[in-house]
Amino acid sequence: MSGTGAPEIATFASGCFWGVEHIFLKHFPPAENKGILKTAVGYTGGKEDSQNPDYRTVCSGATNHAEAVRIEFDPSVVRYEELVEFFYRSHDPTTANQQGNDVGTQYRSAIFYNTPEQLEVAKRVTEEVQKKHFDHKGKKIVTEIVAAGPWWDAEDYHQKYLFKNPSGYQCPSHRLHW
Repeated sequence: MSGTGAPEIATFASGCFWGVEHIFLKHFPPAENKGILKTAVGYTGGKEDSQNPDYRTVCSGATNHAEAVRIEFDPSVVRYEELVEFFYRSHDPTTANQQGNDVGTQYRSAIFYNTPEQLEVAKRVTEEVQKKHFDHKGKKIVTEIVAAGPWWDAEDYHQKYLFKNPSGYQCPSHRLHW
């Protein structure tokens, strides 16, 4: 770690987790000391009685979990607010339970905050992004901002999937929108 800050966790859902993890790591590669230390894709935000879900169950919609990325980052190198703004830049936060052709609650747009400070930053950045990028288009951000709950890593084959499978499916919504 190049900075001096204790690592923090950011948790985001914005469609298929393959593309979410991929775009964050492309723009904040750990090897280049841009602040992200490591990532994992997995499941969070589901029903309390749905413990340790697997991909097939999550995709059925029965658990209400979101496909998400858990980012360990160095706040002395990249601030949480920068990651939140990048999260908004890299998907369409105005579509409920959908990114591109991927439809279902597991593809919802959500920020899972881990501290009260992250909640305040997420609310503030959401308001700023709404005003700057969506008000003039007549669109409304529908991103959920909720407390982080239990996290389950996805199966190993999902981790860094698009780096292992460069020609694998990537949702067209996962690009920089501004």
